[in-house]
Amino acid sequence: MRIEYLESGERLTPIRLGRGAAGQNETLATAAAIIEAVRSRGDEALVEYTKQFDKAERKSLVVSLQEIEAAWREIPEALREALQTAAENIRDFHERQVTQSWFVTRPDGALVGSQIRAVPSVGIYVPGGRAAYPSTVLMNGLPAQVAGVERIVMVTPPRSDGKISPATLAAAKLVGITEIYAVGGAQAIAALAYGTDTIFPVDKIVGPGNAYVAAAKRLVAGDVGIDMIAGPSEVAILADDSADSSLIAIDLLAQAEHDPEARTFLVTTDETIIDEVIERIEHYLTDSPRLEITKQSIDKNCLVFVCGDLPTALAAVNAIAPEHLEIQMEQPLELLNLIENAGAIFLGPWSPQSVGDYLAGPNHTLPTGGAARWASPLSVDDFMKRTSVVSYSFAALTNDAPAIVELARAEGLWAHGRAVEVRFEDEDEKAVDGDA
Repeated sequence: MRIEYLESGERLTPIRLGRGAAGQNETLATAAAIIEAVRSRGDEALVEYTKQFDKAERKSLVVSLQEIEAAWREIPEALREALQTAAENIRDFHERQVTQSWFVTRPDGALVGSQIRAVPSVGIYVPGGRAAYPSTVLMNGLPAQVAGVERIVMVTPPRSDGKISPATLAAAKLVGITEIYAVGGAQAIAALAYGTDTIFPVDKIVGPGNAYVAAAKRLVAGDVGIDMIAGPSEVAILADDSADSSLIAIDLLAQAEHDPEARTFLVTTDETIIDEVIERIEHYLTDSPRLEITKQSIDKNCLVFVCGDLPTALAAVNAIAPEHLEIQMEQPLELLNLIENAGAIFLGPWSPQSVGDYLAGPNHTLPTGGAARWASPLSVDDFMKRTSVVSYSFAALTNDAPAIVELARAEGLWAHGRAVEVRFEDEDEKAVDGDA
């Protein structure tokens, strides 16, 4: 944990946040080699990489319907009920995001509008192997389903025994995803982008993953659509002297336990709370089954900013632009409009980020690494595309023709202007002009 001080009015620069791209070139090079192998050798490469990276072998990359049904029966009833509750909340939230095609007709008869359709096919990457992430299935699959995506494909790495986590498959069944492949890593992204004999390619790839998955998504972007390039997960907690140090500590740990590279920030106007937070962190860590991972993250990537006043603290939060922001202050709702950059905001002591990760309804796929300055959470919009529609009448083109021709001339695009003018010439004029 590192503690820094910001005087009143002092601005937080990116270099002080310690975010960087260390090792990115090596990761990109490795991902590029894997992608090329999958493009050239297809399923053979997928099988080899699964054995190499996941220490797993299967008779088939395809996850059968029998495996999916067995997983649903295998998980505890309490987990089934929790998944169903989460699915209801997530579906309800995302159904409110649906937008409709629209068209408007101007007085001169011109019709313009936007036709909205779902992306035809989407591949969802779900991390797996040693861990299970059924929430990722729901958070990615349900918005796609609400958007009307016809083909939803799921890829996820198998465990060392060759099986997929029952919880992950149960979530897929709940969403209605039946096309599932037991493959992960950069090789799965390559298969979704370019296809193999077994896996037909998709139009867009979504979902979080490790550094190699992120690198692969970066490399295939443009050949297929992607949602975002996700980095290490992060939380920032904005706290004053009214905050409970125990809640701050456990919420920092809840983020840190994701990964040694997970980043945690505490921004506070009360320096006296820091020692209490550190004490509570050490206390809670003794009970953590992910002690080593969590401690590495806290030791390496936990950054505390003690700010001279509230405006400085708010400016620091906006500079961090965190993936998750918790406001543990006396009147959190009053500060909401002062937050410009955050992927998701959690107000007050009863709103830990855990509720957003699992059950509240908003999507937990969020911009990381400061991308909240320009990016948004995954939504139904990510699974839809808009097509502009234009239908001019004779009167409309007559009205707009002079301006169109003038703009075309200004840009030196002769045919653009003539494409309008020719429509108002009679056949003889067109012929003469063409002969000339």
